[in-house]
Amino acid sequence: MQESQTDKWAQWLIHGRWKGDSQTEEEQKQAFFYPVRNTLLNWAKLEGNETVLDIGCGDGLLAFGALERLGPGGKVIFSDISSFLLDHCRMLAEQKNAIEQCQFLQASAEDLRKLADNSIDVITIRSVLIYVQDKQQAFSEFYRVLRQGGRVVLFEPINRFKPLEPFGKVAFEHLFWGYDVTPIQSIADKVQAVFARLQPWDTDPMFNFDERDMLTYAQKAGFNSVDFTLNASCVPGEEPARWDIFLKKQQNPLVPMLQEALQQALSPDEMAQFEAHLRPLVEAGQDIHRHGLLYLRIEK
Repeated sequence: MQESQTDKWAQWLIHGRWKGDSQTEEEQKQAFFYPVRNTLLNWAKLEGNETVLDIGCGDGLLAFGALERLGPGGKVIFSDISSFLLDHCRMLAEQKNAIEQCQFLQASAEDLRKLADNSIDVITIRSVLIYVQDKQQAFSEFYRVLRQGGRVVLFEPINRFKPLEPFGKVAFEHLFWGYDVTPIQSIADKVQAVFARLQPWDTDPMFNFDERDMLTYAQKAGFNSVDFTLNASCVPGEEPARWDIFLKKQQNPLVPMLQEALQQALSPDEMAQFEAHLRPLVEAGQDIHRHGLLYLRIEK
């Protein structure tokens, strides 16, 4: 992956995901990100002097959480494709006076060649493999670098949980990001097509796997002890959202903000119709959340 792409990741993760909305950022961390982190670290059952490899460390949420649970002889390797994010984590480690227990590795999940065989006790991963095309190779690398008795704990959203009809046509197509757009279906379809061109449902690594594939990847890599929990839910939205923040929503760094997609796909009149229908629903919190969330624990 080119450095420009990794910079795109860093900009989204540190600056772009919340678009300056610090209240939403903290609410999301408390409601979702911290519980995911705590569940993974509980599953990891860290011991005092172990070496932890956090793959796709991002801003260090998992890695620093692991560091707090290790003893003074423990070590955390921060691994990411982005040198910018690694520098960011290095700065935070220095601020926390924890730099002596940290290492920093620029590497992808499927290429850990800089790490020796049987050198890692625990691997932690959160929402990383959805961006990895060759997931089987990634699992093979996990197996190689883990010591006997080592563990992998990971969390990934299962985006296939949204049902698909034949030929990759998405079921529940009357919904746009959880909102009913039946009266403006043809307009919403044009916007959805912008995202579908960039991340096709049938081939993009974010969508082309489910929990059964993950089990297969682990077993083919050599792991025999595999446990998982799949949390599936479909619930109504509870929180209204600001329209200006909603327009700036960027689901991941590989796709544009919603506002940019609207400008690409719609005429001024269509944009006005889109807002007239959707804005009241967004500001009233009248959406449906449909999720599949996978927690996986693997032992070598």
